[in-house]
Amino acid sequence: MTEHTTRQGVDRRRFLTTAALGGATVVGASALGALDADAAFAAPTKPLDPAVKETSFAEGRVMGRNASMLEVAGSHGESHRIQLTNATSIWKVHPTTADAIEPGDGLYARGVRMPDGSIAADAVWVNIVNLACTIRGIAKDRLHLSHDDHEIVGRLVKDTTAASYAGGALTSDLSRLRIGQYAQVLGAWRPRDDSIDVVRVTVGH
Repeated sequence: MTEHTTRQGVDRRRFLTTAALGGATVVGASALGALDADAAFAAPTKPLDPAVKETSFAEGRVMGRNASMLEVAGSHGESHRIQLTNATSIWKVHPTTADAIEPGDGLYARGVRMPDGSIAADAVWVNIVNLACTIRGIAKDRLHLSHDDHEIVGRLVKDTTAASYAGGALTSDLSRLRIGQYAQVLGAWRPRDDSIDVVRVTVGH
């Protein structure tokens, strides 16, 4: 084994710890998996980097933020501390920054458990939802949806909302949506009024 190879191995093993201390930047794929919105709903998989033994997950409501640390109340009474780093990917309708995270937001985070019990997050999805719905109404700037007998307003987001018809490519053309269609809606919940910002609506799947 050459000195160069040894140094590369050490660098790989120190990567996430370094990120937690603010010293690393990630460009491209994460060592723990994909970073797009669909990755939030993917089944847990083995980390892509063999130096990472286990991926940790946390979900709940954001209670507060102290610098780069989020305090999160889990849905089952537990609490989490989520460490944001300059390597953390943050999604809230679209890729964004930590400043977009507000108290009261829902959160799903993926990362690596640190010695102090916190999770150094490589990806955080804020208010993300993926709902099976029926389209009950269509307006210029919104969809009226029904999910488990709950009526939901789906807000259309300019330059963001897209549709997929029968497994086809995403398009900004929503003219083929019809009242009564079953749809899978991916978006971001708005805690203030319980509506959803619609990122993608899939019909005919």
